[in-house]
Amino acid sequence: MRVVDTSAWIEWLIGSAAGARVAEQLPPRRTWVVPTLVQVELAKWLHRELDEDRADGVIAFTRTCVAADLDSAIALVAADLSARHKLAVADAIVYATALAYDADVVTCDRDFQRLPNVRFIAKARA
Repeated sequence: MRVVDTSAWIEWLIGSAAGARVAEQLPPRRTWVVPTLVQVELAKWLHRELDEDRADGVIAFTRTCVAADLDSAIALVAADLSARHKLAVADAIVYATALAYDADVVTCDRDFQRLPNVRFIAKARA
């Protein structure tokens, strides 16, 4: 199982060099876990950056993967992870979701870099 963090989704969708490396890490849909928080962040970005049809298509794709709702158990683990690893709440929810699904995380967000079971893909520096 694999969680693809919002940062990796965005790099993949814009076709950046990091996005090409993300593409190599994308799992089959049956093992691709999409936290509802990632859907929120992605939908916000998509509607701001892309046309509505393409945005709707990406969100529709996320619904064909393993949907991971934020429940109380994941929320409580996320709170602990946020405090222990000094993670933003959103990052902690993504990581807690991965732990709940025994999944690894693909991300371009440096805040995850030091955590176990993370496949960090650096973005090109501007």
